[in-house]
Amino acid sequence: MTIESPCNLVCTLDPLSGYCFGCGRTGAEIAGWTGFTPAERGELMTVLPERLATLTRPPRRETRRSALARARAEGGADDA
Repeated sequence: MTIESPCNLVCTLDPLSGYCFGCGRTGAEIAGWTGFTPAERGELMTVLPERLATLTRPPRRETRRSALARARAEGGADDA
């Protein structure tokens, strides 16, 4: 039996709302997902798009690798 899940493997919770940036569920909803009835999961699935629309994901920190790639793309010096 397959249980429908909104998980898309992002799995990072917003510290302000408590919602996952990937699926919109709270930590408690994620943990209890397999114990929910199909009706409970269905009800939750209907509100997830609204939750996700309220989230603003902070910009990702630039890694050394991405900085080097950006510099190469802009014609900057190579660090190798």
